Amino acid sequence: MLNVPSQSFPAPSSQQRVASGGRSKVPLKQGRSLMDWIRLTKSGKDLTGLKGRLIEVTEEELKKHTKKDDCWICIRGLVYNVSPYMEYHPGGEDELMKAAGSDGTDLFDQVHRWVNYESMLKECLVGRMAIKPAVPKGMLPKSQVTDTLAKEGPSSPSYDWFQTDSLVTIVIYTKQKDINLDSVIVDHQDDSFRAETIIKDYSYIIHLGLSHEIQEDLSVRVVENVGKIEIVLKKKENTSWKRLGHPLENHNSLIPKKDTGLHYRKCQLISKEGVTHDTKLFCLMLPPSTHLQVPIGQHVYLKLTITGTEIVKPYTPVSDFLLSEVKEPVLVNNKYIYFLIKIYPAGLFTPELDHLHIGDFVSVSNPEGNFKISQFQELEDLFLLAAGTGFTPMVKILNYALTNIPSLRKVKLMFFNKAEDDIIWRSQLEKLAFKDKRFDVEYVLSAPTSEWNGKRGHISPALLSEFLKRSLDKSKVLICICGPTPFTEQGIRLLHDLNFSKDEIHSFTA
Repeated sequence: MLNVPSQSFPAPSSQQRVASGGRSKVPLKQGRSLMDWIRLTKSGKDLTGLKGRLIEVTEEELKKHTKKDDCWICIRGLVYNVSPYMEYHPGGEDELMKAAGSDGTDLFDQVHRWVNYESMLKECLVGRMAIKPAVPKGMLPKSQVTDTLAKEGPSSPSYDWFQTDSLVTIVIYTKQKDINLDSVIVDHQDDSFRAETIIKDYSYIIHLGLSHEIQEDLSVRVVENVGKIEIVLKKKENTSWKRLGHPLENHNSLIPKKDTGLHYRKCQLISKEGVTHDTKLFCLMLPPSTHLQVPIGQHVYLKLTITGTEIVKPYTPVSDFLLSEVKEPVLVNNKYIYFLIKIYPAGLFTPELDHLHIGDFVSVSNPEGNFKISQFQELEDLFLLAAGTGFTPMVKILNYALTNIPSLRKVKLMFFNKAEDDIIWRSQLEKLAFKDKRFDVEYVLSAPTSEWNGKRGHISPALLSEFLKRSLDKSKVLICICGPTPFTEQGIRLLHDLNFSKDEIHSFTA
């Protein structure tokens, strides 16, 4: 969509296809086949020389890179360092050098139009041209805003917008490769449109009063390998917009995330069900005009007005993957948020939450938290220490680890509770342990009945030293811990005493 079509690289004269009347195919050296190129792109080698950064490239800068060992080419506004690809190009080095240091879009379209260059050259992406690229047919450009660079932090993103008869598409160019659907939060409330993109420890905010009305539902797409976000809005009336809207607070700004404050939207209570004698599962539905996905290990704040005062409490959403073991059908994941919440009868917030009726509303904030998914890289042993509802962040971690970490050998959960009927989702955990032999769960009760045959007591050196056994002597380990503050603090001290490093421990606190 927009200015990144589905055509591509290498040439029609490559191994994949030789068009009649096409250019001659150049014999490639041994070890320079298409498969060899794919292996190289997946090797982790830095093919751009920029160590994973994306930059904004001026025309003057592009013109400097015209040698075979330093060759940059622009295709549809995206700049690639094609030097590593030279020896792999079936059309030969000379063909690539024709576009060295310049915009090669026209040359590319003559001979490469069918090929998926975004996929082939994604690891060679340097960044985006500072000037506006040519606009594809049928799309109407309206504005391009370029911010000043932040003195610290990532390069400042920019945005543009286009329209068709029925749609308006807002495109955010983040200049980062590690952007996904968790990174962007979009809200349309009344006439206010707000999109917040999380880039490392910064937030890039687009905040506008739209010039025309739109329908409630919107969609968000992320092109991860180029860091591009597309937000598609549906017009209420099929008329041409002369402008996108007028700026509101912090519009088109890149600011430290800690300075953005909490932004809320009202979510509707869809269901609440008892899980234990004092814990319930709440399901909240996001507004149709909101896109929000809470990243693994992060929490949100729930806000209620109680006796005229706004009360806010942090909670970590759980995924429905354990729920799906026993309950069908599972609701669509990206529009529903689940919370396991313990009700304290003498408390202020949870009784009020429990008294809400189906259809009532709760305000939910943007996600917060410092857990990084990169902590899972090449992980072999994952240990989870949870007390009571400190189990909640472990649910998404369990799902992600068992599904997405190929190096993982073992996941163990030690679940601390007071009594046997306090154990949350016990049957689901045991079904998971039966289903996936990498997972094991142990329960520790501080006040069990005489019939309890499992472990007893509180977190201690003896319990931990037996539990935290690596699968190999030097296996990569991560230990996650969450529970009441005294439990977490004591646990961290004991883990350090057992010679686990700071990098091997993550504690969840809100």
